[in-house]
Amino acid sequence: MDISWLSRTSLLIGEERVRLLTQKHVMVVGLGGVGSFAAEFIARSGVGIMTIIDGDVVDPSNRNRQLPALATNHGESKAMIMAERLKAINPELQLNVVKEFVNPQMVQQQLALKPDYIIDAIDSITPKITFISLAYESGLPLVSSMGAGAKLDPTKLQVVDISKTYNCPFAHQIRKMLKEKGIRSGIKAVFSPEKVIKESLMMTDGKNYKKSAYGTVSYMPAVFGAVAASVVIRDLIGIKGES
Repeated sequence: MDISWLSRTSLLIGEERVRLLTQKHVMVVGLGGVGSFAAEFIARSGVGIMTIIDGDVVDPSNRNRQLPALATNHGESKAMIMAERLKAINPELQLNVVKEFVNPQMVQQQLALKPDYIIDAIDSITPKITFISLAYESGLPLVSSMGAGAKLDPTKLQVVDISKTYNCPFAHQIRKMLKEKGIRSGIKAVFSPEKVIKESLMMTDGKNYKKSAYGTVSYMPAVFGAVAASVVIRDLIGIKGES
């Protein structure tokens, strides 16, 4: 594989580690505000094999924070838009594109690919619990994004075990439902302890397993995606971050 385009990355981490990344397989589940940026950062890091999973299409309200969302592509598949973008970044990328919403059978099929690392950027609770619990049982490395909504300060983000998250209603729900499955710890989580701006909550029609949603700002989901991608890259090349 040609790694000349990764010369700046090689300067930072060394050519041997860059070549290691070209042999790794990273799976990104959910291509919204967090996952789309995470997927791009993974691709730009030189990872050679990727699986991207998302069954949703672009909605006008996505444009304030999601990488694939433009005024010109409403209604188009996020997975296909991101696939074209990732291949344009690295034409040699081996890319598996799954245009499906999360369900147990699909998750089992994808986990059977044995990715070297998984980024969970699912923003709906029930599918997220399905994916995390099955990935946990499989023993595959995973980092999970908690709630990026209702928060404004990106400098507060942390990477901790999910049992140590706080001031995040989304993480609270995830912890509660995972406990019902006997999972209390062992999941790396990207979260913000910043207090929630409660006034930004709105109720929704329940589409895609969402009964409510918080307001968001352009940069917060992207920073969550960047932090998640950094966990993956540092772990894959053997530079462990604090967690």
